[in-house]
Amino acid sequence: MATYTPPIDDIAFLLNDVLGFDDLMQALPGHEEVNAELAISVLEEGGKFCAGILEPINRSGDEEGSRLENGVVSTPKGFAEAYKAFVEAGWGGLSGNVEFGGQGLPRVMQILLDEMLSSANLSFGLFPGLTRGAVEAIEHHASEELKATYLPKMISGEWTGAMALTESSAGTDLGLLTTRAEPVGDGSFKIKGNKIFISSGDQDFGGNIIHLVLARLPDAPKGVKGISLFLVPKFLVNEDGSLGARNGMSVGSLEHKMGIHAQPTCVMNYDGAVGWIVGEPGRGLNAMFTMMNAERLFVGIQGLGIAEAANQKAAHYARERLQGRSADGSRGPVPIIEHPDVRKMLLTGRSFIDGARALAIWTAMQMDLASRHPDAEERRKADGMVALMTPVVKAAFTDFGFETAVISQQVFGGHGFIREWGMEQFVRDARITQIYEGTNGVQAMDLVGRKLTMEDGALAERFFAMVRADLNQAKATVPTIANATGEALERLETASKALLASRADLAAAGSAATDYLRLFALVSFGWMWTRMAAATQDKDNALARRKQAVAQFFADKMLPQTIGLAASIANGSRSIMALDADLF
Repeated sequence: MATYTPPIDDIAFLLNDVLGFDDLMQALPGHEEVNAELAISVLEEGGKFCAGILEPINRSGDEEGSRLENGVVSTPKGFAEAYKAFVEAGWGGLSGNVEFGGQGLPRVMQILLDEMLSSANLSFGLFPGLTRGAVEAIEHHASEELKATYLPKMISGEWTGAMALTESSAGTDLGLLTTRAEPVGDGSFKIKGNKIFISSGDQDFGGNIIHLVLARLPDAPKGVKGISLFLVPKFLVNEDGSLGARNGMSVGSLEHKMGIHAQPTCVMNYDGAVGWIVGEPGRGLNAMFTMMNAERLFVGIQGLGIAEAANQKAAHYARERLQGRSADGSRGPVPIIEHPDVRKMLLTGRSFIDGARALAIWTAMQMDLASRHPDAEERRKADGMVALMTPVVKAAFTDFGFETAVISQQVFGGHGFIREWGMEQFVRDARITQIYEGTNGVQAMDLVGRKLTMEDGALAERFFAMVRADLNQAKATVPTIANATGEALERLETASKALLASRADLAAAGSAATDYLRLFALVSFGWMWTRMAAATQDKDNALARRKQAVAQFFADKMLPQTIGLAASIANGSRSIMALDADLF
């Protein structure tokens, strides 16, 4: 049975030949010594860890699952040891702030490590991923005292983090939450309430677990403006930094889930737990969205990671499995990779994966620009691009990632339905990525209702102009993919103008949103495929031939989807809103 191979060659190609990683690093203070050679050497080691330590406990962790006994959470066999090795190797602090003990390496490297973690063991990868999101919220919004107390051990990974937002009656609409925070008088608060769906809410790795909890102060108004954010540790911390008494919080139960069984998704009870406010009173969502936006990008990378692992296994199986006769009928049985429909499934997945990885790296480069570029205007522009791409990465990567897991399972036929081959786990694990950190429908509405309208549409237009410039430059060398993407870009721009013109019509926006996001994503992938095809035009090696062939497939078989999407958007909301609710 095939094992996961970290895609280091593809990463090296993107950093060296397509996206100008070295040039960017030279322009960013503090990253001048970072280059593609360093990044690749670090990621090679990260890939070895993922493939050698995490993938072998992926299936067993799924089958065993996390358990709750007498109030104590136990993760599956091997997880605690793997996490200890992860921390000791320094992976927890890869991109962490050097001021608090992190390595300060670029976000690009972090996102690529996250992809490999997600390919090898999604349940495991959530522990450091959620911790990093909590770190970002604390670093940007907490007091200096809280930063000094909690960030060093969270960045190292010795302590982990979790975000506690959702309640049984408050999901997407957090204005409905009821958890309370009562001031004690010494600067701390007593947190009382219950939260559900709390990933990494508890574990048996040792150390502390730092919960960021949304709650209401006694005088808070109703709605989202009355919500504040609180840091609530599992153990109180003594003045010398050691762990003190257990805080007033407990795990009520573990959720029984479709997938990510090894990940302890907790119902959390806060029974007067001591916490400290993070950020300003009543502005908890502002602080929490720092974490949530980071997590949304991380979830998109999870979709990419699962797709890569599933596609790898399907391609290997297709080369080995003998079934049927060749297309001309002269040979048989032949490997099923000779059958057109199997090839189409594999190429569909591969055309998403490679295009998405390139777009992920480009987005991460914008994040590095936004945080480090010496020019304030360049930081502002890059930050806008990150905001624009966040819902696209989260929703499109997980939609296409789930679809890739399903078609990769299909390549296996009946074996794909059997647990021992691992394909059904990919499908189950991938499904949650379309739901948590804001469902993909919510992401689509964010793109249409917020990001498209930013700067009265100028932000999106800057992105379109940048894509168009690259396509025009590439038309002389790779006309097929450049022209096909250019035609799709025209459809996207037409749809964008129509949605901007009708922005007050909420039914129109809601009806078009998911189609628009997929259209946006396909154009963005086409842009990346154009750049990859152009970068390999004068080369004749295995990687170049593969990129050129898959770029052609994307132009021929994937970009035509944009025709139907554009037509659906243009048809408006009438047929969606016409049926009376009681007739459904």
